[in-house]
Amino acid sequence: MNQATILKPEEYYIKEQPFYESVGDEIAIFESAYQNKLPILLKGPTGCGKTRFMEHMAWRLKLPLITVSCHDDLAASDLVGRFLIKGGETVWIDGPLSSAVRAGAICYLDEVVEARKDTTVVIHPLADDRRVLPMEKLGELLEAPDSFCLTMSYNPGYQSVLKELKQSTRQRFVALEFDYPNADLEQRIIEKETKAPAELANRLVQFAQMTRNLKGNGLDEGASTRLLVHAAKLILDGIDPVKACQSCISQALTDDSDMLLAVNELSTSLF
Repeated sequence: MNQATILKPEEYYIKEQPFYESVGDEIAIFESAYQNKLPILLKGPTGCGKTRFMEHMAWRLKLPLITVSCHDDLAASDLVGRFLIKGGETVWIDGPLSSAVRAGAICYLDEVVEARKDTTVVIHPLADDRRVLPMEKLGELLEAPDSFCLTMSYNPGYQSVLKELKQSTRQRFVALEFDYPNADLEQRIIEKETKAPAELANRLVQFAQMTRNLKGNGLDEGASTRLLVHAAKLILDGIDPVKACQSCISQALTDDSDMLLAVNELSTSLF
């Protein structure tokens, strides 16, 4: 039996500084948690900057960042690894979590509550003083080096009885709460990300705030900063602003015909 890895961590360094503006003490808290070998939990709505923050911190700490987008079918074996037949031989293929541990990288489990429940079995030993990853199929206990960092994110707004982050998991982590940036910062983000003129960025922010006021009154979530950036890019590429807002924002927020009409009317009032 041979062993092989599926990831090359050297390819996961963030080479250029990602644009990120701090809105509080999140950078200092993350760095302190990292220095004390504590796992970190990011809480916040979709598209509010959690992933960009992680990219910024990976660049800042000069560590590779291995991101796992969690989903309903993600099992512990997908994170740890499995045996596969390759070239007539049985080889072990590391998963992203074991690759990150071996390399002393940051492993970022995005929207962790979407994953299957058995993933917590392998996460828990890494998220306490043991900092180990059980590799049961290899009969190995992988110890995390000092540089390894386990980070997870989830959106509390989508929690339910069936998809809830258990207290036994939550209480292992240092938590950082994120939200949409204030209007001035959000406008600067759009301008920086797209080179949009101030007037266009300002109108998009106004539109986003209108949709966010509808949260709980027909919409599960308001427009995220990410969607505003998408709309700005289309508008700068020559797409009609109302059409761009419909495609990038309204259609992304809801499928309900009445709510679509209401949200589209908001964009028409601004553009």
